[in-house]
Amino acid sequence: MARILALSEAIAELVADGDEVAMEGFTHLIPVAAGQEIIRQGREDLTLVRMTPDIVYDQLIGAGCARKLVFSWGGNPGVGSLHRFRDAVQNSWPVPLEIEEHSHAGMANRYAAGASGLPFAVLRGYTGTDLVEQTENIKTIQCPFTGETLAAVPALNPDVGIVHAQQADRAGNVQMWGITGVQKETVLASKRSLVTVEEIVDELTPRPGGVVLPKWAVTAVAEAPGGARPSYAQGFYERDNGYYQNWDAISRSREEFETWIEANVRTTAERSAR
Repeated sequence: MARILALSEAIAELVADGDEVAMEGFTHLIPVAAGQEIIRQGREDLTLVRMTPDIVYDQLIGAGCARKLVFSWGGNPGVGSLHRFRDAVQNSWPVPLEIEEHSHAGMANRYAAGASGLPFAVLRGYTGTDLVEQTENIKTIQCPFTGETLAAVPALNPDVGIVHAQQADRAGNVQMWGITGVQKETVLASKRSLVTVEEIVDELTPRPGGVVLPKWAVTAVAEAPGGARPSYAQGFYERDNGYYQNWDAISRSREEFETWIEANVRTTAERSAR
């Protein structure tokens, strides 16, 4: 059953050095505050999993938290490259970074398999690409019914799954609405889970198309107003486009990045209402 914790308490309890950590959110409701708290607590040697790593993963990589990235696309959306990610791959700074690349369909199916308790997923999503030759965790199999050659990918069962949502009630039931990605699958697939939320309320009001994560599926909930910024949270705030644009210049230089991360993450308080 979900427990209500401060963000710093939740990260300290749930995320350990060497863990495989998935932090999901598609354009919207990206768990930035949780990622920055991981940096603040100095976690290292993490395998970071995310379909579309963007600037919070750039920050985690640049801060030396990651040893491996499992992903299907990476970039500063609408702006360009992730320069700390690029520096780690090309120059091993601040530490070497191993990468494992998949398609979007492959990653989504891996989460779905993990959430379903299956050992692997089967799909056609790698047809016409060379990812089968480049990524060890993609295999080809023959359909036992038709003989068709298909791709198989292992289930994702991260040590920790972290997502952001708009609301939770005091029992730990979570509700999110608007654009969603694989947040539900991430929580269900992970051994432990943390949901940061904009607010904790007495009662959840049903929303058209809303996704509800029941309290029994969530390990911990942490109230973190603004916890998705600079991404947006529908009904609470809009996307901060200037942040993404400024990040391009900040992240190009190791020195500027280190100055920024020290001033804006390592020496600042957690984004929490508690």
